[in-house]
Amino acid sequence: MHSLLKRQIRKYLPEDLKAHPEMESFLEAVEKSYENFDDKFSMLHRASTISSDELFEANKSLQKEASQQKNILVSLENAIRSLRENLNDEKDIKIQDEFNTEQLATYISNLASQVSAMSTEKDKLLISLENQNESLNNYAQMVSHDLKSPIRNINALMSWIMEDEKDKFSDGSKVNCSLVSENLAKMDKLISGILKHATMGETEEHKVTFRLEDSLRDIEKTIYVPENITFEYDKELPEMFFERARLEQLFMNLFTNAITATEHLENGVIKVGYEPDDTFWKFSVSDNGKGIPEKHQKGIFEMFKKLETANNATGIGLAIVKKIAVLYEGDVRLESEENVGTTFYITLKKNS
Repeated sequence: MHSLLKRQIRKYLPEDLKAHPEMESFLEAVEKSYENFDDKFSMLHRASTISSDELFEANKSLQKEASQQKNILVSLENAIRSLRENLNDEKDIKIQDEFNTEQLATYISNLASQVSAMSTEKDKLLISLENQNESLNNYAQMVSHDLKSPIRNINALMSWIMEDEKDKFSDGSKVNCSLVSENLAKMDKLISGILKHATMGETEEHKVTFRLEDSLRDIEKTIYVPENITFEYDKELPEMFFERARLEQLFMNLFTNAITATEHLENGVIKVGYEPDDTFWKFSVSDNGKGIPEKHQKGIFEMFKKLETANNATGIGLAIVKKIAVLYEGDVRLESEENVGTTFYITLKKNS
């Protein structure tokens, strides 16, 4: 024992104990209790330090895990919210406010069951839709084959009758026969339009490189263009890598529509514009014709929708234009004012 410690102990002992023969034994016992004190204190300090470091690392690990759990909960809540919106489920669940594992698992299980049921129903609907499309296309082919031939035969017979019996027919009969021929031709055109619309997108056409202006001028030569109508093309019309026949079908329908709108004018003008874009081919076809009344504009791209004044129209041309645009992940829209003109805006995705 340290001498100073012995002296301090003796200082506070009563006089009768200071000279007691057992006092030395007591002091030796105290001394033994303090043996290796420094080493033991050092070991205790070292142990405390190690425990503190372990606790610090454990705390960091827990914080990291808590952060991960929080992110998982946020992701789950977003996923559940998205599923609920798609399933029109008005039930709300707040994961972060009150986390209940059993409730969450049950809710997710219910949503998964609904998604599975919807997926099964979707597959059934797709199969049904494919079967219906096949039936419609077969029907369109049948109509084309079984109806067009008799119609053309009737029209030819009417022409022969008119030629052979023209001197015997009254003026009224001649007019009626002409009306019959016109309606037969219109029916033939209608059937052709239905067939084109029904089979659009089924046949794959190889893409080729061509100058758009060359293609448009070829269309001019193919269709009837009155002398009072002129075409004007944008100077920057592009060279395209595209399905040429399908693009020409689109522009032919727009040109025919524009000619019908301007043929009554002294100077009808049809313009084709182009707007450069990285993703889409963007074109416009405008005319200075009679315009489209506002009441007809909304449904003008639907099958068999046509202007009241367009008696020779089938109501399929613009529907085909719309279908081609949608087929190439684009769109078609119009701006029109009566007695001023109409502009159609067409977008077609380049890499569709």
